[in-house]
Amino acid sequence: MTRVLVVDDEQPIVDILAYHLEKDGFEVQGATDGLEALRRVEMMPPDLVILDLMLPGLDGIAVCREIRRSSEVPIMILTAKGDETDRVVGLEIGADDYVVKPFSVREVVARARALIRRTSRPAQRASERVVVGRLELDPSAYTLTKGGEVIALTGREFSLLAILAGHAGQVLSREDLKTAVWGSLTGSARLVDVTIRRLRAKIEDDPARPLIIRTRRGRGYYLELEHL
Repeated sequence: MTRVLVVDDEQPIVDILAYHLEKDGFEVQGATDGLEALRRVEMMPPDLVILDLMLPGLDGIAVCREIRRSSEVPIMILTAKGDETDRVVGLEIGADDYVVKPFSVREVVARARALIRRTSRPAQRASERVVVGRLELDPSAYTLTKGGEVIALTGREFSLLAILAGHAGQVLSREDLKTAVWGSLTGSARLVDVTIRRLRAKIEDDPARPLIIRTRRGRGYYLELEHL
């Protein structure tokens, strides 16, 4: 059974999300602070973490960063409506999606299903590797190598790079990339920009002057074949 860890300092929120996720067939664990969340991740690794950023003691940003030191488990962050900076920081350090409070429980459950479907069913992924220049993407393991060096990616990073690689040299709009990777539930195309920055930090020799993932101003992003 797919295991979800719900982390929020408000027990009623943990309870209501657990109730609806369990109705949808998930096994749910709960935590109300950052340290407890990390203990649960270590003792019984989940398939998805739903993580509130406003936690007592160790906040959600620190928890997300710590999880990413050893795990690529998909992370959905919960944020207050006006906390755009926190959302961006969370995405930059490895979160895969976000939901703004107050949220629809049905939306959270739908996004949970979508995240798990995209990142934790390797048997259903295409097995054929994608090779573009020095980049080799392995869909069965959700991994990337560049010139033989293994580079760990999150599920979203891999999906976005795979789409760019499958259309190497072709400019893809932010909206098209957002829809392809995150689906129609997520509203902001800024998710694409944040994930592109994370990818560049991992695969570019100089992320400030990217030569692999290029920007076409006003149009979108593309994979530059000449520098691979």
